[in-house]
Amino acid sequence: MKPLQDRIVLVVRKTRLEDLVARFNTIEQAKFYVEHLGADFSDYEREQSTYHAAIRMAEATLSRFGRVQKLDRSFLSNFLFPPQCLVVVLGQDGLVANTLKYLNGQAVIGVNPDPQRWDGVLLPFEVKDLDTVTPEAMAEKRQTKSVTMARARLSDGQELHAVNDLFIGPRTHVSARYQLALGNQHEAHSSSGIIVSTGLGSTGWFKSLISGALGVIGGTPSSELASLRARGFAWDAPHLYFTVREPFPSKTTQANLVFGKVAAKMPLRIVSQMPDYGVIFSDGIEKDYLEFNSGMEAQIGIAEKRGKLVQ
Repeated sequence: MKPLQDRIVLVVRKTRLEDLVARFNTIEQAKFYVEHLGADFSDYEREQSTYHAAIRMAEATLSRFGRVQKLDRSFLSNFLFPPQCLVVVLGQDGLVANTLKYLNGQAVIGVNPDPQRWDGVLLPFEVKDLDTVTPEAMAEKRQTKSVTMARARLSDGQELHAVNDLFIGPRTHVSARYQLALGNQHEAHSSSGIIVSTGLGSTGWFKSLISGALGVIGGTPSSELASLRARGFAWDAPHLYFTVREPFPSKTTQANLVFGKVAAKMPLRIVSQMPDYGVIFSDGIEKDYLEFNSGMEAQIGIAEKRGKLVQ
C-alpha cells in the first residue's frame, strides 16, 4: 500500500548545554559557570552527546521513508506544517505538547531520545522503533490516541490553542481583575489568574492546584476531587476544567465561581479589567501570548481541532 504522505517533519530542541553556550558564548565559559555552582558539567555533555546521536539516527532512519525536514522548537509558532505529513517529535514530553498545538490533525510520533534520563509519558517509542513505526504510521496502520485541546478566542478574532493548559491573568505579580461568566453564573474577580486545563494537562499544573486547595481546607475531599487529584481526567474528554488562583473576596469582588467544568455548550467567558498587563498564554510558553487588556472578552472552550498521537 502506498503511504498517504512522504513528507516527514522531525521536531527537535536545543540541549541544556547549547542553551548555556548561547548564553556564555563559549563552551569553556559555560563549563566554568556550571562547575562554579558545584554542578556536574559532564552530565550536560553526556546529555548532549546522547541527544545528538539520537537525532542522527532518527534522520537516517526517517530518510528511508520520505523527505525529512528538521525543525527546531524555536520555529514551531511560525512554521506551516503540510496538511499531509508525518510529524516525529524527538525530545521530552513538553516538546510533544508544544508541537501538537500548532498542528491540525497530523499524526505525531513521540520518540524518547534518552530513556535512561526521561520517563516520557508522551514518548512511547525509542529511536530504534522508527524503522517499524514510521511506515505503519504513514500508511495509517497504527492506532492513534485523540487529545482534546483548549482554545481561547478573543473578541477581536485572535486565537490561541493549548494542549495542557491556558493561563489567563497578569503579566507580572499583581492582581488580575476581570469579569467571569459560566452559564448563568457571573462574578467580578480579583485573583492571581485562571488556569484552564485539558485532560492531557490534568496530571500537571491542574493536579498541583487541586492538591494545594485540598491541603489548605483539610478534611476528606469529594469522590470527584479525589479522583481528579489521583488520576486527572481522560486525554480525549469532551470538557476542560478551570481553576481560579488565589481569589480575593472584597466589597467589589467575589470568590464563589472559582472551579468548574467547561464544555462545548458551556464555554467560559472572561472580560478583562486589566489596563495594560493582561495576558493569555498556553502550555507554559510565556513568549507566545495574546494581550488581554481592559474591555477585551475571551471565550474559553473546546478547540475544534484535536491532537493525534501514534500508539
